[in-house]
Amino acid sequence: MNSEMLILFFIIALVLVGIAIIFSSLAAPRSTNPIKFDPYECGIPTEGPAWIQFNVGYYLFAIIYLIFDVETVFLFPWAVVMKSIGIRAFVEILIFFFILVLGLLYAWKKKALKWA
Repeated sequence: MNSEMLILFFIIALVLVGIAIIFSSLAAPRSTNPIKFDPYECGIPTEGPAWIQFNVGYYLFAIIYLIFDVETVFLFPWAVVMKSIGIRAFVEILIFFFILVLGLLYAWKKKALKWA
């Protein structure tokens, strides 16, 4: 493919994307209802300010939980092939658990597991 064809390809792509953006902005339905911009609270009217700051510890706790939860998903394939692989699989899972325990100890030391 020569350079003129490549330039033409990018120009056509930009024009088509531009047309799609312009068409969608013109054809999209619009609503000026102020309720549309309220945060969704399951149909219940909000009380007080909707934008309040949460303690970062909650997010950190959730992320650590997700990391360890996803890591345990790797245990199922290991359990399936452990018998056929033998001692090598056992050593690899010990290394895996060692790394997990190091992560847990690090989170514990940084007090990331405190809930309040």
